[in-house]
Amino acid sequence: MLELDHWYEPAAAVLQRVAHKHRRDRKQTEKCQPIHRKFALPALHVSRLACYANPMPALILPLIDAAAHWPERGALIGLDLGTKTVGVAVSDPDRRLATGVETIQRKAFKADAARLLAIAGERAAVGFVLGLPINMDGSEGPRAQSTRAFARNFSKLTGLAIALWDERLSTAAVERELIGMDMSRARRAEVIDEHAAIFILQGALDRLAKAREGR
Repeated sequence: MLELDHWYEPAAAVLQRVAHKHRRDRKQTEKCQPIHRKFALPALHVSRLACYANPMPALILPLIDAAAHWPERGALIGLDLGTKTVGVAVSDPDRRLATGVETIQRKAFKADAARLLAIAGERAAVGFVLGLPINMDGSEGPRAQSTRAFARNFSKLTGLAIALWDERLSTAAVERELIGMDMSRARRAEVIDEHAAIFILQGALDRLAKAREGR
């Protein structure tokens, strides 16, 4: 079962809390940046890795189960998978705060995967959080099946465990928030997938934090 409790918090509250954390944790985040640079892999090298299947495909699991296969510290990459774009977000190494990275215009699978692996290498990421678009009744339709297929193919190119996280209503919630910010339709189209990735990843980080508190 995928965890659902994060959906009770409005998107506006999530995004405001993320902005507050950015301000509060700016010094800690800056201290982590040298770690990113120290362990970053050259993008070209990571792109080459994407051309070959990983000997042992990565695990694809619900969030809490995937977390057991990640080291206690290290950045996570959040993904909002669309038909034409992929929104990308990243956490800090302590997994408290999600930050937008970019929106990838989808091309061929290998090119898309190479870019994602490059971002993961640049950020010294230890895992992925992939939004799974479940229907409101809990069933899985074509979009969820397509997301699972992407995860299976991507898992063959990386050894980093992939977490599936319920993303129902994420895009709609973020769009309402962007409209509330009086953002133009054109500008919303440019940033909505990246903001949805932030929303997805921050929800996952909050769930992981609750799990740690409950130990």
